[in-house]
Amino acid sequence: MPEFKLLLLLMIANGTPVIARKLFGSRFGFPLDGGVKFMDGRPLLGSSKTLRGLLLAVVAATLTAPLFGYCWGIGAMIGGAAMLGDLLSSFIKRRLGLAPSSMALGLDQIPESLLPLLVCKVPLGLGWLSIAMVTMAFFVCELLFSFVLYRLHIRRRPY
Repeated sequence: MPEFKLLLLLMIANGTPVIARKLFGSRFGFPLDGGVKFMDGRPLLGSSKTLRGLLLAVVAATLTAPLFGYCWGIGAMIGGAAMLGDLLSSFIKRRLGLAPSSMALGLDQIPESLLPLLVCKVPLGLGWLSIAMVTMAFFVCELLFSFVLYRLHIRRRPY
């Protein structure tokens, strides 16, 4: 079932930065925005978006993609697009005045799952129904796994 494999790959790409933060703490956690403020005076992305998280997410997706029957390039595209979606949601959350790692239902799940699926739509021959199903499954799984990771003291907040 290709949808399940895509869901797993998305979970790996999006979960890697959270696990990396737990493993490495603040080591190698250089903020992507370098502390730059946007014209509204708020951080561009926030301190929780790091170079370490971005790189490790892309590497993890790239390395695991062949395990699911996808080429390395698809893995890199999924990892990169997932992180781009995550950065987009962080940018929007900062504009809304929400703190880094705060919960924004939908905004925290949809861009980081939908964008990679749209990027890979043509190369993987994905239909709109598959894209919608995987995005919704990711939405639900992200909420469930976030709670589990919180209970395991890997995630800071239980969403």
